[in-house]
Amino acid sequence: MDLKRFDLIEHTADVGVVAYGADIKQAFANVAYAMFSLLVDLNSVEELVKRKIEVQAEDMEVVLVTCLNELLYVFEVERLLFRRFEVDDLSDGSITLRCWGEPIDTNRHGFMTGIKAATYHMFEISEINGITSIRVFFDA
Repeated sequence: MDLKRFDLIEHTADVGVVAYGADIKQAFANVAYAMFSLLVDLNSVEELVKRKIEVQAEDMEVVLVTCLNELLYVFEVERLLFRRFEVDDLSDGSITLRCWGEPIDTNRHGFMTGIKAATYHMFEISEINGITSIRVFFDA
């Protein structure tokens, strides 16, 4: 069965997504994909660089939001865009995420939405009929 990756959520000040997956690892990879697709047209991003992100925190919610914010940090500071994500390990206290992308090229990458941070506002992980979803809002 082919699942759609994510839906956008309308919100007054921020932008939100609900990402889907066959399990929580796939759903989180799709949250990361959704976040970067809000930043830039991912069809313009090549997979030239591989990066490993590891985060440890006290629970699943904090792990996931912290990981998204770490990805935004890498985007802002190291000027890297990612288009593919694979979760190698995910538990209540940690995540290991592999990302593929490339350095920002302002001649090719047209930016769409500015995202400052992933937030805990209305954050939710759920599973219905074998489909895991993660809802997250971004401070735009």
